Amino acid sequence: MTALIQRWLRANPGQGLAAAFGELEVRMLESLWRRGAPSSVRDVREDYPDAAYTTLMTTLDRLYRKGVLERQRSGRAFLYKTRYTRPEMEALLTANAIDAFLRHEPDALRPALSFLVDAFGTRDHGLLDELEALVRERRDRETRKP
Repeated sequence: MTALIQRWLRANPGQGLAAAFGELEVRMLESLWRRGAPSSVRDVREDYPDAAYTTLMTTLDRLYRKGVLERQRSGRAFLYKTRYTRPEMEALLTANAIDAFLRHEPDALRPALSFLVDAFGTRDHGLLDELEALVRERRDRETRKP
């Protein structure tokens, strides 16, 4: 299922992140991913000349407290870097969403599963074919178990 979800995420960039983070948080993460090296608030501010320094500082601190950034002290400032690559972050968010979804009672899942199949089919028939193939593969594995 992961490959199927990753394909959907590639076709709908930013959707996974936007569900979990605010707009500025997503933009800050993207800035850090682009930079690729630990960055201070002052470094990141180059990408946001109209934003207040304290707003950027608060946003980076919030992302640190959410566990998606690492930071280390450098003099009086902190240097921030992402804990995960963008694909890793999207996969983690997707896995968490699916885990939360599957905690419901089986009868409550049917409408959501139906919606998921309809959404995949509406956006891309290839995704629907992949989903069908994945279900078939899973059932084949289950029947082969001793």
